[in-house]
Amino acid sequence: MKRSGGNFLLRILLLALAAGAPQRAAADDTLPWTSTSNSIVVDAYELNTIDWETLLSDKRVAAFISKASDGLPESFSCTGDHAGDTVAHCKTMWRKYAVSRELFQTRRLVARAAGLLWGAYHLARPGNPIEQANHFLDYADPKPDEMMILDLEGIDPQKFMSLEDAQIFVGHIKARTGRYPVLYTNHDTARYIAAYRNDYPVLARLPLWYARYKPEIKGVFPMGNWDNYLLWQFSSGFNCSKRRCPYRVPGTLTDIDVNVAPMGKADLAKVWAQGKLLPAREPDPPLILAKIEFNPREEPEAAVAAAPPPAVAPDPLVTSSVPKPEVNALNYQDF
Repeated sequence: MKRSGGNFLLRILLLALAAGAPQRAAADDTLPWTSTSNSIVVDAYELNTIDWETLLSDKRVAAFISKASDGLPESFSCTGDHAGDTVAHCKTMWRKYAVSRELFQTRRLVARAAGLLWGAYHLARPGNPIEQANHFLDYADPKPDEMMILDLEGIDPQKFMSLEDAQIFVGHIKARTGRYPVLYTNHDTARYIAAYRNDYPVLARLPLWYARYKPEIKGVFPMGNWDNYLLWQFSSGFNCSKRRCPYRVPGTLTDIDVNVAPMGKADLAKVWAQGKLLPAREPDPPLILAKIEFNPREEPEAAVAAAPPPAVAPDPLVTSSVPKPEVNALNYQDF
């Protein structure tokens, strides 16, 4: 889509402002897994094959994160409405759920007995976010020293939990446990949340587990909102093969997800459980520019036409292109 001359001038102005703005501390952004001072974290879902004795031979592995719950809870009775699903498939999914839950508990016992930090994630799907949060807590039964993670794979509410529901999810986790979870997501989703941080004030302040399968993130990490990642998932089946892999964890196949923490084991253990929100920040020029590039909910031209003439110069693209949702004092929608 072509952009107007006004948008082009705005981009130049914002880039100039960004160039003159004070720079925050840079993320550890180029091949951090090659530094032996940084910890390695393995995360797995139920179909990953793991030879635990061999895996534990890698002394850089400090933690293990396992998939826990997935969307809404499965039905044991398989009665009533299955949203088009068959009873046979319902029973198959229940068996899969039962086996995966036992595997989760077994992995937890092995990992913790070996001295690894433990974490669990919920794969966010469309559907009631309160039921999903309760499902996660019942499934994972997180201990105070274990990390909790919301896995948000994208912003399409037809495929994934909506960002509005994600705020409700994390608020309910906080209400029940006293802690907020970590946010796992990819670059595009993180950048979108950063650009619309006033619309999603809780998601934008969660510690970030960042997924990007590139050798570096210099210049692309959404630093206007997050100074640094808590974890960076840099390797998976997408970029790891038998011939070439960014980092091979012994005892695992090429489909295992591998992450780096920008700190050693002792420091990682101190911050592992997390639970608090990051400091709030006001938007800066790079984020305002990102918001424009995302084609906001209201087209810029429409926003210009609808906005009253400014007394001096604030651009309507910045001030009125995106309506703010109503949020309560706890920064998440009522449930």
